[in-house]
Amino acid sequence: MRNTQQENYPVMQPVRKTGEEAISGTDCTLLDFWQWAYSSVMDNTERGIFAEWLVARALGADRGVRTEWDKYDICTAEGIRVEVKSSGYLQTWSQKHLSRIVFSIPKTHGWNGEEAVFDPESKRQSDIYVFCVHHHRMKDTVNPLDVTQWSFYVLPTRQLDRILGNQRTISLSGLLKLGAVQTDYAGLRHTVYGLYHTARIE
Repeated sequence: MRNTQQENYPVMQPVRKTGEEAISGTDCTLLDFWQWAYSSVMDNTERGIFAEWLVARALGADRGVRTEWDKYDICTAEGIRVEVKSSGYLQTWSQKHLSRIVFSIPKTHGWNGEEAVFDPESKRQSDIYVFCVHHHRMKDTVNPLDVTQWSFYVLPTRQLDRILGNQRTISLSGLLKLGAVQTDYAGLRHTVYGLYHTARIE
């Protein structure tokens, strides 16, 4: 039996905006909203989304629109599924010490937007993880828009599955023990594609 509710309310495909779109009934544009809502790139949520965009940009997968509930964060033109995680030493609030670098890596029930159901199997959904560390440690010069203040650690998902099983978090030192490959932004694309193809033939 077909789900008539799904027929009446199908998946909505987002359309990429320019920021110049008018907000009806006001003298504002969408850019005004973006500036108000997303200017604090140092906040954890915005910084995480910015990290996703950096990775998508490096992989040439930034031409569409980010989808909040996808099973994974990025899918390249070649079909490589990438999960992006981010962390940083500095926060916007007053700190007595630098934050510890820890990433969330749980298995999940992937969301099927076409059927509006969660997949029955719990697993890590991607082929590759990219762990983004905003490594800058001085608040007077911090700028997350400067890619030289970021480091990237790349690891095939099967490595997490094989060694960590159902573990839900991992530290930066833990990633290095697993053999995560560190790269700067310029080398990110090469590192992701190289590890992906190496993992496929193992």
